Amino acid sequence: MLSQQDLKQLAQKGISEQQIETQLGQFKTGFPFLKLEAAAAIGKGIVAPNDAERKHFVEAWQQYKAQGKKVVKFVPASGAASRMFKDMFAFVDADYDKPTTDFEKKYFDNIAKFAFYDELDAVCQKNNGKGIQALKAEGNYKAVAANMLKAEGLNYGQLPKGLLLFHNYAEGPRTPMEEHLVEGALYAASNGEAHVHFTVSHEHMELFKQKVAQKADFYAQKYGIEYDITFSEQKPSTDTVAANPDGTPFRNSDGSLLFRPGGHGALIENLNEIEADVIFVKNIDNVVPDRLKSETVIWKQIIAGVLVTLQEKAFEYLRILDAGATDEQLAEMANFVRENLCTDPKGQKEDADYLRGKLNRPMRVCGVVKNVGEPGGGPFLTYNQDGTVSLQILESSQIDKSNKEYMEMFTKGTHFNPVDLVCAVKDYKGNAFDLPKYVDPTTGFISQKSKSGKELQALELPGLWNGAMSNWSTVFVEVPLATFNPVKTVNDLLRDQHQ
Repeated sequence: MLSQQDLKQLAQKGISEQQIETQLGQFKTGFPFLKLEAAAAIGKGIVAPNDAERKHFVEAWQQYKAQGKKVVKFVPASGAASRMFKDMFAFVDADYDKPTTDFEKKYFDNIAKFAFYDELDAVCQKNNGKGIQALKAEGNYKAVAANMLKAEGLNYGQLPKGLLLFHNYAEGPRTPMEEHLVEGALYAASNGEAHVHFTVSHEHMELFKQKVAQKADFYAQKYGIEYDITFSEQKPSTDTVAANPDGTPFRNSDGSLLFRPGGHGALIENLNEIEADVIFVKNIDNVVPDRLKSETVIWKQIIAGVLVTLQEKAFEYLRILDAGATDEQLAEMANFVRENLCTDPKGQKEDADYLRGKLNRPMRVCGVVKNVGEPGGGPFLTYNQDGTVSLQILESSQIDKSNKEYMEMFTKGTHFNPVDLVCAVKDYKGNAFDLPKYVDPTTGFISQKSKSGKELQALELPGLWNGAMSNWSTVFVEVPLATFNPVKTVNDLLRDQHQ
C-alpha cells in the first residue's frame, strides 16, 4: 500500500511504517469508549482542603523548593487566536455594515476597554487616516475590525493567543506570555530562578523569541529573579495520517500522504524532554491581571504541596518495598493507594508487585472547579486497562453518548477540569520517568474534517491531560472558580477578571 515516495515522506517526519499501519487500523476499528464508575465529587475522588490543611500544603511546597529542586512551568501556547475572532471575521464578511448581533454591539460599544485599543487606533490612523472613534462615527466599523484581524493591521486573526495584548497596566499592556512569566516568578521560582517553557508552532517561534527578548529583563528585575525561558515545537513524528471515509490513506493532489498535527496529546513528547522534578501545566489563555493573581498563586502552591506530600509518602513506601515489607506495612500501603491515590484494585491482589506498580509512576495533582457550564474535561472514576479504577480527566468525545447513565454522570458532574496541573516526573531514585510509556493508546479519537472540498477522517492522539496521562497517579483538588479565567472569544477580555 505504501510506495517508495511514501516511505521517503515517513522517514523525513521520523514516523515508522508500523505507526502508519497502527493508525490506519484505528480508523477501521475506531476507539472504545471508556467504562465509567462515577463522576468524581467531594469525598469521592476530589479533596477540598480546610484552612489548616491549606496552610500546611503551602509550607510543604516552600520546604520542597528550599531543597534546591528544579521546578518548570510548562505552557502549551501553539494555538492560533483565530477562533477567538470567529464572530468578528463573520462581521467583516457580512452583508451589513453596522454592528447587528449582540456580540458585535458589545465589542464596538466597549472597544476602548481592550488592552490593544491604542495599538489598534494607531494602525487605523496609519491605514485609513482616521482613528477608531472617527471610523465608528462615519459608520465604517468594518475598517476597525479588519485592522484588528488582517495582516496589514494588528494581524490578530493569525497570531497566537500568547502574543495578543490582554491586560492593561500603568507601564503598558501585557500579553498572556508575559503574565505566565510573572506567575512563574510568583510560585514556580526556586534557587532565584524561574524556568518557563512554551510549546509554540513553528511559524510563531521567532515572534515569541522577539517578545521574550524585549520583556524578560523587565520582569526579572521587577521580581528579583533570573529567567530560563525555553521553547519547543510539536514534533513532526507525532503527526497522524489522514484517511478517506473508507479508511484508506488520504492523499494530497500531488499523491503525497496528508498528515495532520496529532492534537495536544502530542505534547507528551515535549513534556518528556523537560528536565525537572516538578512541572506546572497551564493553558496560555488562563491568566489574570496582577490585582487578581494572589488567589491563583496561593492555590498553585496548595496543589503543589499536595503533590510533594503524596510523593514523599510514595517514595518512603517504595524504599520499604526494596528492603522487604511486612504484611502490616503492605496493608498500610494498600490503604494509601486506595484512599490517597484513589485507586480501587477491584479485587486484584494488593501484593508487593501490585503496590510497586501503583506507587512507582508519574504523579499529578489537578485543580478542579465547580461546574458552571464552561466547556472542558470532567473528573471521573474510570476503569483502567488492568481492571482497576482510578481518577481520570475525560472529554465528552471519550464518553458513549448512547449510554444514558454515563451521559447523566457527565451532564450532572459537580466539577470540571480547567487544565490546572502540577506533575511529579521523577522516580524515588531520582530518575526521570519515560512519560510516553504511561499513555493509554486506546484513548485517542477520530474526527471528521475536510480538505479542498473532500471529506476526510483525522486522528487525534490521546489528549495530554486525558489518555496521555492515563497511567499516572492522579489526585483532584477543588480550587476556586477565581483561578479559572479562560479567553475563548475576544469579548471575554471585557469580563471584570481581565480588566
